[in-house]
Amino acid sequence: MTDQSMRGFISVLEQRGELHRVKRLVDPRFELGAVMALKDRGPGLLFEKVGAADAMPVVGNLLATRERFAQALGVEHEELDAKLWQALAHPIKPVLVNAAPVQQVVHADNIDLAGLLPVPTWFERETAPYITAGVIIAKDPETGRRNVSIARLRLEGGGRIMAGIAKNHHLYILAEKAKALGRKLEIAVAIGNHTAVLLGSQLYLGLGDDEYDTVGGLLGEALQLVRCKTVDLEVPAHAEIVLEGHLDPEALIDEGPVSEFHGFYVNYGPGMGGSIHCVTHRRDAIYQAILPGYAAEHCLLGGVAIGATLCQALQRMIPAVRRVVITEGGMGRLHAVISMHQPRLGEGARAVMLAMGHVNLLKLVIVVEDDVDPENWREVEWSLAARFRGGEDLIVVPHVKADRCDPVHENLTVTKIGMVATTRPGDGETDTRSEWARAPLSLLNRVRDDLSNY
Repeated sequence: MTDQSMRGFISVLEQRGELHRVKRLVDPRFELGAVMALKDRGPGLLFEKVGAADAMPVVGNLLATRERFAQALGVEHEELDAKLWQALAHPIKPVLVNAAPVQQVVHADNIDLAGLLPVPTWFERETAPYITAGVIIAKDPETGRRNVSIARLRLEGGGRIMAGIAKNHHLYILAEKAKALGRKLEIAVAIGNHTAVLLGSQLYLGLGDDEYDTVGGLLGEALQLVRCKTVDLEVPAHAEIVLEGHLDPEALIDEGPVSEFHGFYVNYGPGMGGSIHCVTHRRDAIYQAILPGYAAEHCLLGGVAIGATLCQALQRMIPAVRRVVITEGGMGRLHAVISMHQPRLGEGARAVMLAMGHVNLLKLVIVVEDDVDPENWREVEWSLAARFRGGEDLIVVPHVKADRCDPVHENLTVTKIGMVATTRPGDGETDTRSEWARAPLSLLNRVRDDLSNY
């Protein structure tokens, strides 16, 4: 059986020398977040002493590179996309178990989340601690179908919470359905999950599709679930912590300034109130935190998942598509590089338009050929310099409806840009201006095969 816990990956990182233990006492209010920010894109961080003497340790920056995502899923870096595509194509349904590590300790009376969990307060103008790595499980009140997602959860005192959820997110839709039925929406929040669970929660699936099935595909086996103690929901058995409660779509709470993936403060107005009435966890639980704002783990978690689902969608319509990379510089949301194999005339532009239609957040899409590594910005920039003709290959679409979180939208519209940097028929042939300068091909191949001996 695959190790379905987060702590298994922590051990792997430590064995590889990619985990740093912070042994000094760290304040969860601003200090912990500052350390994570200044060590962003570095080793995973395990804070052994956070706040109170008996507080749980906190782990963060676990998935600060694409290589780490691949490691956590047991594949090489270059196999990460294929692993995600395979999981989407071959999902595996979860299984229920009767006992689970995540329910070794149960708190069901007078819940005080701030006292139980070392939840960080991240940024100066944010008004309270935020849970940022909580995978939220809910069921459609009409169909009973499950939804698994992530949304920020602010502590409001005692067991009260506020969820910041965009109106187009499935969780918000489920809460509105509950409201129409005169009910609250039951939720469970799993914290400290295997990377497959985190990635599965971020995939662009249809409403009613069960993300747990794709998690099973990523694991290569059924995800083990356990029934919650007080709500009709199932949670990952090997998580570290689970919160059980509800969201109340009638209880709106003003959020005030909050960080977004671009690194700036935004003010979205009221969020949705809720309450937690039961907390379960491992005896030696580790609290997981994802640094919000413009941070590697935050951007990559969305970007890796979005890229995989977008690539699968594009390949169904344009078989020449090979890969889609949602770039870290584009905040894991806004910019994409599409790799294509010998696209026919106009297919690059079609890929641009389809990508923007499938992922509303995208506002810059660059198309390259598959001799260019879409993760390597040096190669992408070379392709733009060598193959992009501005008069023919630039697509500019102004006044397009934008997502509320775009940092430069004007009245919820932006200008979207596509750049097609691919070859044309005849490029690279003898006596053309794009003929490669190189040694004789037969000799070049021979040297390449024997390069380690030079």
